[in-house]
Amino acid sequence: MSFDEKTHPPGQGAVSYGSYLCVPQLTSLQQLVSEPGHHDEMLFIIVHQTYELWFKQLLHELDTIGEMMRAGHALAAGRLVNRCVEIQKVLVRQVAVIETMTPMDFLAFRDKLQPASGFQSAQFREFEYALGIRDAGYLKNYESDNESRERLEGRLAAPPVPEAFFALLRDRGFDAPPLPLDADDDARAAIRETRVAAVSRLYAEFEAHYDLFMLAEALIEMDQQLMLWRQRHVVMVERVIGGRRGTGGSSGAGYLKTTLEKRAFPELWDLRTSMSVHHSY
Repeated sequence: MSFDEKTHPPGQGAVSYGSYLCVPQLTSLQQLVSEPGHHDEMLFIIVHQTYELWFKQLLHELDTIGEMMRAGHALAAGRLVNRCVEIQKVLVRQVAVIETMTPMDFLAFRDKLQPASGFQSAQFREFEYALGIRDAGYLKNYESDNESRERLEGRLAAPPVPEAFFALLRDRGFDAPPLPLDADDDARAAIRETRVAAVSRLYAEFEAHYDLFMLAEALIEMDQQLMLWRQRHVVMVERVIGGRRGTGGSSGAGYLKTTLEKRAFPELWDLRTSMSVHHSY
């Protein structure tokens, strides 16, 4: 951890609330582009800056969750997954703040945002990649942003959280094969089928592997919260701009609807179709 030496020189007195949190710098980052500044543009900026801060925290948590699972610490990993779930609930609720803007409020400054778009959020793409939702096609949006592109390429090359989970299952004696990055559709389907059988066994024998079972339940909750955020986002966009195209050139709500079925842990959803009834506490 480091501080701006001009704000808080090392060794010169106790740190203050403002210097620790860099409040002056933080509250100077809301730069309106509308002229004169529209009242609701401040809200729009702060909400999205807050999203980016939470995305940063989620990535921080996911990196540690992967490390914990690779080290065999299912309970510790589950605790941090539950933290991610609570953060995601905040993200879902935060959509309601944006909805306090009327369509007229947003349209008053929307054109000034061209061609910027939430579609370009590198941290959200990192979050998807870290969860194994890996569409390399998004890299083309960062051709002029080398730093973001390098981070995303690093995420694509690194094992995502689902792979760490299935590696943990393998370590505990389950037949849960890894998924190679270059696997074709047929190979992916076969691996997914085998993994579904593995998690089905886990749920059938949950009392003997309760830590893994609770981790799996936390992971599907994290996946569900991501889906709920996507759904809430679609409705918010339709409420504010209807069927208009997005400022970044996407089809707006139409594009967002195509993302609703993206799932990080499809095997955990699939097993629910075929699982038998077992005793539960």
